[in-house]
Amino acid sequence: MPARRRILLRTAAAPLLAGLAAEGARAQPIAGGRTVRIIVPFPPGGAIDILGRLLADRLPAQLGGQTVVVENRAGAGGMLGADAVAKAAPDGTTIGIIGVTTLCAFPFLHSRMPFDPQKDLTPVTQITDGSLLCVVNADTARRRGWTDFRALIAWSRENPEQVRMGSSGTGTSSHLNIAAINHLTGARILHVPYRGGGPAIQDLLSGTIDMMFDVMPALVPHVQSGRFKALAVSSAERVPSLPDVPGMKEFADLGLGDHSVVTWNAIMTAPGTPEPVVARLERALKAVAAEPGFVERLRPLGYGTVVSESPAALRRLIEAETPKWRRLVEISGARLD
Repeated sequence: MPARRRILLRTAAAPLLAGLAAEGARAQPIAGGRTVRIIVPFPPGGAIDILGRLLADRLPAQLGGQTVVVENRAGAGGMLGADAVAKAAPDGTTIGIIGVTTLCAFPFLHSRMPFDPQKDLTPVTQITDGSLLCVVNADTARRRGWTDFRALIAWSRENPEQVRMGSSGTGTSSHLNIAAINHLTGARILHVPYRGGGPAIQDLLSGTIDMMFDVMPALVPHVQSGRFKALAVSSAERVPSLPDVPGMKEFADLGLGDHSVVTWNAIMTAPGTPEPVVARLERALKAVAAEPGFVERLRPLGYGTVVSESPAALRRLIEAETPKWRRLVEISGARLD
C-alpha cells in the first residue's frame, strides 16, 4: 500500500468526520473506567506535550467520561517513555505518543534497546505528521548572500563546514535529514548537536550558529519577527501553513527530487492488549481527531491531523518506513550508545 494511502482524515472529509465523532461519542469506558494515562516521552511545554494535553482534554467525552491524564516520561530521546508503554498492563489504560524516529530509527541508533518497537508496542493509530523547517539567521543570510536554499547549498559547497547547523541532538530527525542533504547535494554543512532545541535556537538568534532544520513551532515566531529567514521544508511538497516556503521536490536540480523527511507521531499501547480494547481506543482517538477545534489547535504546531486506516495499516507503515530511516542513520553515521 502506498505510504500516502494511510491518510484517512483531512478537513475536507466532513461527512466521514461527523460519523467518526458520533461513533466515538457512543463509546463506553475501557478497563472498568480506570484512569487512562497518555505517556508523553518528552518534558512539559513542547509540541508533543501540547498534543498529549489536547488529547487528554478531549478523550473523556469519547470514553464515557473516563478520566484521562498526561504523564511526562522524558529521557533518552523518547526511549524511556516508549519503554513505559511497552511494559504497561495490557488493558488499554496506558497509551503513548511515539514518534517515527523511536519506531523506525532507534533500532539502528542503539546497539541495545530495552524493548523492540515492532514487537513490544501495539499500534492504535497515527495521529499527526509534520515537516521540518529550514531557517537561517537573517543577518548571516544577508551577509553571505543566502537569498534562497540553492544559494545556501552553493555557499556550503564552496566553504566546507563553514555553515553550522544546530539541532536538538545526535540522531534526531534534524540530524538525519541534514546528513542526507549533504550526501545528496555535495554540501558540507557542519552538524552541531545541542541538548535540546532551546539552546540551539538561542545560538541561532545570536549568530553563534548559522541555521537549523527542525520542527516548526519554536522557529516560526522568529521567522515572523524577521530574525530568521525560512528557506525550505523537509517534505516533498510545501506545507499549508507556510505556502511561500518550497519543498524538497523543487530542488530536483540539487539531487533532492526524491528526498522527503516527514516526522509523524502514532498512538501505541502495551503488547497483548485485546483487539476489542484497541478498536475502542482507535474509535475514540479518531473521533477526537475529527474535531475541527483539535485540528485548528495543531495547525500552529506545524502538525497535520492524520489517522491510520486501521491498526494493521499503522503496523504496515512502520514496517515500510523502517528501511528509509535505517538508510538515513547509515548515511549520518550516528550512534547513541
